[in-house]
Amino acid sequence: MSMEELTPIFILGPTGCGKSQLAVELAERMGCAEIVSADAYQVYRDMPILTAAPRAGELERVPHHLIGFLETCENNDAAAHAHRAEQVIAEIQTRGNRPIVTGGSGLYVKFISHGISPAPPSDAALRAKLSALPLQELVARLKEADPEGAAHTNLQNPRYVARNLEIVMAGVKPLSHWKKNWQHAPAGPGFILTRETPELDERIAQRAHSMIEDGVVDEVRALGELSATASKTLGLNEVQSFIAGEVTRDELEQRLTLITRQYAKRQRTWLRRESWLISVDARHAPVERVLNALFRDNRT
Repeated sequence: MSMEELTPIFILGPTGCGKSQLAVELAERMGCAEIVSADAYQVYRDMPILTAAPRAGELERVPHHLIGFLETCENNDAAAHAHRAEQVIAEIQTRGNRPIVTGGSGLYVKFISHGISPAPPSDAALRAKLSALPLQELVARLKEADPEGAAHTNLQNPRYVARNLEIVMAGVKPLSHWKKNWQHAPAGPGFILTRETPELDERIAQRAHSMIEDGVVDEVRALGELSATASKTLGLNEVQSFIAGEVTRDELEQRLTLITRQYAKRQRTWLRRESWLISVDARHAPVERVLNALFRDNRT
């Protein structure tokens, strides 16, 4: 195959939609593909249940990369992950195989698909100062400093607002300047696996139940030192509250379900803005639809 035929394929979607399974089935159908994770937290080897990492059976069916290779005391970020992914993708292509990138962490995906944003490096002192401010004040300051950038920021997420305001203040330029490289064409074709909200909510609720049944409490109880990145893993605080006796098992399941649904909603909002992605309905032979789209693209 030519290098053009080995460009990465991006299989994306909100948490719980089934994109990991789709990626595995697509790789098997193609027969010469390997999967690269773009998930911020599945990198940690000691949290496979909490991070809903691919199960052993899926890992055995298709080669996976960038899953379960870091200790929880180690930090991770989108730029470092993208650099690792770039190297892994090149190695996969050298073997004559096609990389399939899958995951739901927006910035991690964006850095792999469109390149690393040349934003100014993080300023720890400024970040600490901004993080101490109420969300309402952060939003007001971002809107005043960069109205256009604020319009493209998730204003419900204090971390995103603080980071974007930090970029504007430290770089003395709007977000659009620092993210101009994201206007370039993506590294390869991309697909969003979609489900109706009630169906996705039910799958998320079942996942929360299964996590507890599978031993997520014992998994969290056994964790050692946590890095700043690992400590932000979705659901970690809720499980820790249960371990501390602050909530019941039923309340834990309800909380895990709620925060995961909220996270999925934020993911869907981000994915809708990515106009380069093709929607694929999970109810209607998604593997066939992806293959048909890829075949059509190769013929045109």
